[in-house]
Amino acid sequence: MANDTFKALAHPLRRDIVERLSAGPATVGEVTRDFGVSKPTISRHLRALEEAGVVSRVVDGRTHRLALQPEALGDAAEWIERQRARWERLFDVVGEYLDERKEP
Repeated sequence: MANDTFKALAHPLRRDIVERLSAGPATVGEVTRDFGVSKPTISRHLRALEEAGVVSRVVDGRTHRLALQPEALGDAAEWIERQRARWERLFDVVGEYLDERKEP
């Protein structure tokens, strides 16, 4: 599950969309304003976010409203936190080893 989220967030444009949606639901036009890319490109990026479950879309007539799905980001955040904790433990061990080596 987290792999899908990381793949969806791999592109800077998709990360920008997620950032904009973090302020709350918005229409496709509101979220993608000033990106300077074509509508088909926007559609491909939105599809990637939707397929990963990061963004949901509600269609009301011609209005497409997007919303962030924070639970998808939660899986990725948990994985990142586990990795951070692992690396901190490793750095602590290396630090202790180096401290021991300095002592006469």
